[in-house]
Amino acid sequence: MRPNLRYVRVVTLTILSVLGFGMTYPENNQVSTNTKLRLHLGEKAQALPQKNQVSEIERLNEEAIKQSQQGQSQQALQTLEKALAISREYGDRSWEAVTFNNIGRVYQSQSKYPAALQSYQQAIVINKELGDLVQLGKTYSNVGYLFDIQNKPELAILFYKGCVINREKARLNPLTLAAPQPNAYSITVSQTYRILGERLLKQKRIPEAQRTMDLLKVEELEEYLQNVPGNQRTAKGIDIVAEEKPIKQKLDTTLDNAVVLGKELTKLRKIPPQERSPQQKQRIEQLVLNQQQLLDEFNKFLDSPQVKAQIEQISRTAKRQNLDLESLNQIRDNLARLPQKSALIYPLILKDSLELVLVTPDSPPIHRTVAVKSENLHQTIENFREALINPSENVKAPARQLYNWLIKPIEKDLQLSGTQTLIYAPDDRLRYIPLTALYDGKQWLVQRFSVNHITSASLTNLNTAKQSNLRALAGAFTKGNYEIKVGNRQVAFAGLPFATREVESLAAAVPETKKLLDDDFSPTVAVPQMDDYTIVHLATHAAFVVGKPEDSFILFGNGDRVNFRNVSTWSLPNVDLVVLSACETGLGGKLGNGEEILGFGYQMQQTGARAAIASLWSVDDGGTQALMSAFYNILSAKKLTKTEALRQAQISLISGYSVKNGNAPARRVSNFSHPYYWAPFILIGNGL
Repeated sequence: MRPNLRYVRVVTLTILSVLGFGMTYPENNQVSTNTKLRLHLGEKAQALPQKNQVSEIERLNEEAIKQSQQGQSQQALQTLEKALAISREYGDRSWEAVTFNNIGRVYQSQSKYPAALQSYQQAIVINKELGDLVQLGKTYSNVGYLFDIQNKPELAILFYKGCVINREKARLNPLTLAAPQPNAYSITVSQTYRILGERLLKQKRIPEAQRTMDLLKVEELEEYLQNVPGNQRTAKGIDIVAEEKPIKQKLDTTLDNAVVLGKELTKLRKIPPQERSPQQKQRIEQLVLNQQQLLDEFNKFLDSPQVKAQIEQISRTAKRQNLDLESLNQIRDNLARLPQKSALIYPLILKDSLELVLVTPDSPPIHRTVAVKSENLHQTIENFREALINPSENVKAPARQLYNWLIKPIEKDLQLSGTQTLIYAPDDRLRYIPLTALYDGKQWLVQRFSVNHITSASLTNLNTAKQSNLRALAGAFTKGNYEIKVGNRQVAFAGLPFATREVESLAAAVPETKKLLDDDFSPTVAVPQMDDYTIVHLATHAAFVVGKPEDSFILFGNGDRVNFRNVSTWSLPNVDLVVLSACETGLGGKLGNGEEILGFGYQMQQTGARAAIASLWSVDDGGTQALMSAFYNILSAKKLTKTEALRQAQISLISGYSVKNGNAPARRVSNFSHPYYWAPFILIGNGL
């Protein structure tokens, strides 16, 4: 089966074969390979000023892509020949690999798969020789995709894993990921992770799929924020299971041997052609031939009956092997140490289905497939949001539908495991809606479970205990009006009339509270003090805007803003919880993939703060003050986790009774039972 076109946009090229470089391709007699042509290209490369070589090679690759898209195959080939000649004359191995990748994409588009594989292998050898983990990983993705479109899922999975393994190693030095990438790859890295997760789920290799889905969150953070560093957990990449190891070992040996030859070849090619001795010219030809023979031998190995039998066995036996995966066992151990019975939920939105993966401490991971098209799911999410942000709307119909898709398929599994807390890593537009507001026909999900959002299990420490003494810094924007450009329009942000009462309620519940209002609530005054407190409560506007991190911001009481890029510069290692009580997502009705929400959660983690509470829409009439008052009363009076305290506060609004404060009886409060008032608040990070 071909990968979903929703996630895979292949640049279709029609380029003819490149000859004269020591490679043997089938059906490659379309282009003249006479000596005069090759000498002419070499002379032209030598004539090019060295300082312009990279830009010229890049220009030629881009020109070839455009030509091939327009069906000008012959011209595209000639253009790529020039690029390859220049890169070799000046020893630019990186661009030589890029050009080979583009040649591979050409053959792939022509269904000349053996030739495409040979081109990609040439690129892999060069990238490995250079130690370029980023380009090496992306070239592995090209090979994985090549096998994918040939309906060879086991080999596709193995090479997609090669992309993940090299990418996660490179993430330890995140600056390498931020470098501009040439157009030489069939799919993006995040698409590779998503497709790999899909292929693994189809083969019932659930733990490997869960690992891929978790690392997908990390890659999405990289796409949004850039320079996102990995850690020792992410650097482990994804395991190669026992049945895959013989193929992987043969590949590694082949590439290592080819790299040795490649280094000698590179050294000889640094000698100008006119200065090479006959022996050196002969040695270059021999090295090229030997290198290609190594790769041909590996390809014959892939086609051997022994390997074909091994591949057929992978899908039958790998799902049993994966129960020993280290990353899975770490997650299960972390879940087991949490005070409440907890389960980790990963949804994955695909073109024709919603995939659910559930991890509990005591049983193998569970996978459920829900037959729903992504368009229908996205439309229901939008309908749900529209109903949520209007307290006069009946929200139960879309809430019930989403419950049937997201929770009902794993409902019995949650009951059997005794789950009390759902640790939730939402995908794509699911980030814009609160899981707590799903409806089972009798009650809201929050009345059955606590919900704790995470960015990624690999990036979250779920077991760090909270600070015992509550001390709060409370800032509020209560009056005034600021016109701020959001995207392409001006938006007015007015002071929050209930923010003063919100801060006063916090101070009543947490006696050690410092208040900063309006002009006194500025970044220069507030930020340096934040780490002196365990709670930082910001009763002000925050805009989660689709686009760059610089587009999203927190508004302070004096009118200054701090964008999401700069939030990570805050140092909050002593802060247990940051609360933003008046955030807004989807401003202007525009929904993306929720990366700005994912990015905010990650940036809060980067400050050192253990968790953050943010709202998915702003509640402008006292509902926020009522919920926050209940939350802080519970948090200060009871030995509960932050996640459970938030849940009980939300239930108090649903039931219409305030939380008991000391010996005072619970009393009726205003009607805040609609999810508009209590559902927008999500906790991201460590929920203890």
